[in-house]
Amino acid sequence: MMDLFPLLFPMLLTLQSSAFLELQVPEVPVVALFGQDAILNCSFDPTGAFNLSDLNVFWQLTDTKRTVHSFWADRDQLADQAEGFANRTSLFHTQLSSGNASLLLRNVQISDDGSFTCFVSSGTYNSASMLLQVAAPYSKPVVTMEPNSNLRPGDYVSLSCAAYGGFPMAEVLWQDAGGRNLTDNVTTSQVANEEGLFSVRSVLQVMVEPQSTYMCRLSNSLLREEGHASVTISGQGVAFPTVALWVTVGLAVCLLALLVALALVCRRKIKESCEEEKQLKRGSLKRTTPRQP
Repeated sequence: MMDLFPLLFPMLLTLQSSAFLELQVPEVPVVALFGQDAILNCSFDPTGAFNLSDLNVFWQLTDTKRTVHSFWADRDQLADQAEGFANRTSLFHTQLSSGNASLLLRNVQISDDGSFTCFVSSGTYNSASMLLQVAAPYSKPVVTMEPNSNLRPGDYVSLSCAAYGGFPMAEVLWQDAGGRNLTDNVTTSQVANEEGLFSVRSVLQVMVEPQSTYMCRLSNSLLREEGHASVTISGQGVAFPTVALWVTVGLAVCLLALLVALALVCRRKIKESCEEEKQLKRGSLKRTTPRQP
């Protein structure tokens, strides 16, 4: 019978009441910070002769119908309270007579995220539901680069952006120095710990270009907060290998020497060709000149 009480209680309240009282709860979701206290507002208009001993207040999870907090017979009734809410809930007893049936929820947990229903009966009856959204800010993101030394132009590096301790899942965006969004070669993973808080790690692979800057933007849409961090690939981190440099210089010197030698050979050949042509012309003139009588 005790296990059926959370389901039967609203029905019993309905049988007691032939009319509905006016009940007010927030129309927009209530955002609560993880680990902090939150108030789930629920109020009614006590009409006529109001007797606190006739008041029944019942809070439950809308989806699972688990009992969050119960009050009747002028005192809290917590025998059927769900284990996860033990020692974390209370009503504002001194304000019940003025129509305040709000619930104080202490040390908000990720598991509290969801819809809550407030039932109130005092001669008349009504219920209303509200949405609680739990949020936690992320740590300041940190960007690292791997590898971070002995880089060559054209090499690829992995830029890693990491943050932790947030909720809900973060939105991650990479941008270059010009503010252009980078979506290619990006891998993002988000893992929740035992408390439900997320750690996020996003990796961007880029080709090494000296003096290039990349920024990681991480936002929590529920809290409307954004953190960012950037990294610059400076010219000092981009090295041209010493061996390759000497090989290149040596090849350049050899090529230059070859060109000079080729030029000298061509010049010599041209000069020899000109000399041969002159000699041929002289010999031809001697053969064609007539002899004098």
